[in-house]
Amino acid sequence: VWISDGQFLLYSDVPANRIYRWDALAGATVFLEPSGYAGPAPEIFREPGINGMVPSTMPGVVIAADHGSRSVIYLDLASRQKSSLAESFNGNAFNSPNDVVLHPDGAVFFTDPPYGLAGMNASPHKLQPHNGVYRIDPDGSVALVDDSLSFPNGIALSPDGRALYVANSDPERAIWVRYDLDSSAQVVDRKILLDATESVGENAGLPDGMAVDARGNLFATGPGGVYVLTATGRHLGTIDVGAVAANCAFGEDGHSLFVTADDRVVRIATRTRGMSYSADPRRRSE
Repeated sequence: VWISDGQFLLYSDVPANRIYRWDALAGATVFLEPSGYAGPAPEIFREPGINGMVPSTMPGVVIAADHGSRSVIYLDLASRQKSSLAESFNGNAFNSPNDVVLHPDGAVFFTDPPYGLAGMNASPHKLQPHNGVYRIDPDGSVALVDDSLSFPNGIALSPDGRALYVANSDPERAIWVRYDLDSSAQVVDRKILLDATESVGENAGLPDGMAVDARGNLFATGPGGVYVLTATGRHLGTIDVGAVAANCAFGEDGHSLFVTADDRVVRIATRTRGMSYSADPRRRSE
């Protein structure tokens, strides 16, 4: 996630339970360790750290998907203090919230696969009967958006807030799904945006994290690199970053695409510009 107020990039090493900070002058430094689980010997966890992050409406605060607390949290960047946004659904803890996006009306959408848990679906600590996509409404209530995906992972929104995108990181069903939303951020339609299952055997990687440009195109990590897709799912091309791409975000002046890929973070200059919202959610600009 790019932090515009400070001009730096934050990125997660989820298995190592660490968040790094990068800027053009200082380079990469450890920002928070442990980022997620902070107790002794986390036997229940496969990946105990914070995963996806997105800026909140509060200056200096991000919304984060925290494997270690199995919750969606606020993280204050100055104090490094956390506070909970949502911890459970139907009385049971989430599996391991993975990625998160903020709708302009204040709703928070997130994915909840079992990747953080040792044994994943077979973990005795997995209390949800599904791997879900959820919405947290501004009043704090949690609603299940979709329980049909096997491994929901990356999540993103269109510039107008009327389309939600979710990546399914399953080698047997490597797809991106588009959910059309009404003016209240409720799902009114669902369709497969693109199916890349046939490419999985030929290329390393699976559908994972995403970024959206101001024109509504998706930059979606997947088999072979970063797919560039139109809002209707037309595949414009793939950016090969030389490693398995996991997530991406626009930053700096909006034209730089940062990609986390195995043991590296790469920066790519683009002719497009990342999506951003104006202060008034009814008016959006580049």
